[in-house]
Amino acid sequence: MSKPSIPIVSVSTSELDEFLQAQPDHTRAWLSSQNFKGKSGSLCLVPGDDGGLARVVCGVGDSRGIWSAGHVAAKIPKGSYHLDADWDDPPTALMALGFLLDCYRFNRYRSKPAEAPTLELPESHRHELSALADAVGLCRDLVNTPTENLGPPELGQAVAALGEEFGAEVSEIVGDDLIEQSFPAVHAVGRASAQAPRLISLQWGSESDPCIALVGKGVCFDSGGLNIKPANGMRLMKKDMGGAAHAMGVARLVMASGLPVRLLLLVPAVENAISGNAYRPGDVIPTRKGKSVEIGNTDAEGRVILSDALTYAEEQHPELIVDFATLTGAARVAMGTDIPPFWSTCDTLARDLAAASDSAEDPLWRLPLHPPYRDLLKSDIADINNMASTGFGGAITAALFLREFVDDTPWCHIDTFAWNTSRRPGRPKGGDALGLRAVFEMLRVRYGGGG
Repeated sequence: MSKPSIPIVSVSTSELDEFLQAQPDHTRAWLSSQNFKGKSGSLCLVPGDDGGLARVVCGVGDSRGIWSAGHVAAKIPKGSYHLDADWDDPPTALMALGFLLDCYRFNRYRSKPAEAPTLELPESHRHELSALADAVGLCRDLVNTPTENLGPPELGQAVAALGEEFGAEVSEIVGDDLIEQSFPAVHAVGRASAQAPRLISLQWGSESDPCIALVGKGVCFDSGGLNIKPANGMRLMKKDMGGAAHAMGVARLVMASGLPVRLLLLVPAVENAISGNAYRPGDVIPTRKGKSVEIGNTDAEGRVILSDALTYAEEQHPELIVDFATLTGAARVAMGTDIPPFWSTCDTLARDLAAASDSAEDPLWRLPLHPPYRDLLKSDIADINNMASTGFGGAITAALFLREFVDDTPWCHIDTFAWNTSRRPGRPKGGDALGLRAVFEMLRVRYGGGG
């Protein structure tokens, strides 16, 4: 007979006195001996009469939120737990999600896999929270995996596996077929690699439902090309496919939740490598849209491959397009590593996304598509340069470059970091989903469906 799950109770500083009064004498004495004050990030393991763990008391400070229990999983023994809380109160579900995200372990390369506790969920919330944790876990796994095991072919296999799980149609356009089928920009960036570039497509849902397009930058490794990065700038470039990982995570949630939409997921997948046929600074390359691009810098490759994918996405007449990309260091300078900036051509879409960001506690912040900065992308010989003439406003000029490849469809671009530089509650060091949950929440509110 399995042991019953162990309760986890959260206590704020303002609730502490009332909570203590309701406890038996031995629990009250134990909490006092541990100097438990209900402060955020605090934790007390309460023993039972048999000496085993009977209860976990978690301090949440002034309020409950997604990371209030995010520190718990790393500090308790493995086993089964449940939140002793009111599940009709929205913060309870957010706290549970934070706990689940803290249970994430990337064990692919460990000889002794790290173990984590488990959280029992009520039937009312099991599917929704499990789907969210699985989507974030997928994103983290993909970003954490080195390019040796996740180049363009393996990224295609990951999309195919996702499609097979949910009965979606997946296809690829690979190598020189990209030129024949009018994706020249994707081909130009990826042709120098021993692993052929490709455009990966997943389609799911009913033809009668509104179409939404998700586009993710899939640069599986970015050496910088001939404008080669320094060593410290190249170390984490396995994560340069983080945009694709985010788009795949949102796609997983859309399909798992059965949203009544027709989903189109597009991942231009390349390795920005160096060889005799690498594209060069000063080259002018064509794009699917017909605009010519002068290459000011081969390290600004993500926007180049996205140009073809965005053009193709709009050709499918979706109601909206959302792209994710680990696009610029300038976005990190402006916003830090925790808050991805976003840009949108549609104020309604931007307001919906900002509201979803708040309710999901998944921060995003809108920056402007400032038209005068478009002049910074002028080319003397082509329609546009992939690199601005100044480093000022670099995240905005990158977004303005992408804007050239979307006409009338409501569009949102998210410049995400996809990485945690250090461990924090619910967020292990390494790959992470930043903006993924906000986008899905926007789609869920807009289109309804199961949860």
